[in-house]
Amino acid sequence: MSNGAVVAAAAAGAIAKAIKASGVVVRVRPEDFESLLSRAQGALVVHAQGGLFSTKYMYLLSYKGLAFFTKSGEPIQLPAHVEMIDAARIWAPS
Repeated sequence: MSNGAVVAAAAAGAIAKAIKASGVVVRVRPEDFESLLSRAQGALVVHAQGGLFSTKYMYLLSYKGLAFFTKSGEPIQLPAHVEMIDAARIWAPS
């Protein structure tokens, strides 16, 4: 496993543990997610791609103690101040 994959797995695991501990995932529209990104200085976003019939782009952000999740048919342009980790998969409750 490459160093980047180890870091991505650790970040995804940390967020998953935080979600399990708090039990809260806020699902928002992609445009609302982008609005949150503009306010979240030093943000870390976990990103994954998935989908059976078409590619879906999934994003997870921890902001002010909550985990925000969105899914989009198009990639979201992340601001320059946002750090992104690519994950193999993101699981979010339905």
